[in-house]
Amino acid sequence: NMTSMTDGRPSASIMIKQRPGSNAREVIQNIKTKMAERLKSNQMSDTFTNAIFLTLSGGFQDAYTYLCRGKVFANAQTGNIVLMSTHFFEGEFGLILHYLIPVISFIFGICVAEIQHIFFKNYKKIHWRQIVLAFEIVILLTVGFIPINLNILANALVSFVAAMQVQTFRKLRGNTYASTMCIGNMRSGAEALCGYLKTRKKILLIKAIEYFSIIFMFAIGAGFGSLAANRWGIRSIWFSCAFLFISFIIMFIRLEIEEEKEEELEKAVENEFK
Repeated sequence: NMTSMTDGRPSASIMIKQRPGSNAREVIQNIKTKMAERLKSNQMSDTFTNAIFLTLSGGFQDAYTYLCRGKVFANAQTGNIVLMSTHFFEGEFGLILHYLIPVISFIFGICVAEIQHIFFKNYKKIHWRQIVLAFEIVILLTVGFIPINLNILANALVSFVAAMQVQTFRKLRGNTYASTMCIGNMRSGAEALCGYLKTRKKILLIKAIEYFSIIFMFAIGAGFGSLAANRWGIRSIWFSCAFLFISFIIMFIRLEIEEEKEEELEKAVENEFK
């Protein structure tokens, strides 16, 4: 039996066969790089807990814009396109912008999220996704002050936020998902469930449960959004800010954990070559 200890504590042991003539320093660096990539495959933004609060916010936003801002969807742009086309063919041209502007704003939000990713992905003090979350929170706080007669502006801003969120947070434990809509999650959940019924692999069952749980949380967020909208009106969007702020804090906690893991990994690899 082989036992591995680091600083008196049990640890994982790595057995490495180095090719003749290879550089030991390069081998160590390559190992560090590969192991760091594996650690980051389960990023803090991918956790199920984080996804819950993002999805609650996503469901809330859709209910808010539909009930408080003129029956426009913040996230479901398919619905906006259907309604826009319906009004167009019925000759109600004055209502077209009501749905077209949120669609354009959604596209613009995706572009802005990608620009933020490019400029801040290597920023060390805070994760670039947290910068996006902070931006979302500020915008939604502003929406709560926009009067009813400027619903087009409010809907555009909420759609912009929804787009940034769906573009920035696309993974749940390594699997693709969406925190602001349900159809993709429904498809992936059903696919995983069918895979489990066919193969009986437990990992597929867990995957299906996670997807359907996210759909359930979206429904809870939408339901809470309807209650809040009826009671607090346009300022109820601030509850969505609260959900996003919790996600923002969760990512700080996870960031500290990941940094500790990386430090332990580097120490373990260096000890292997002493």
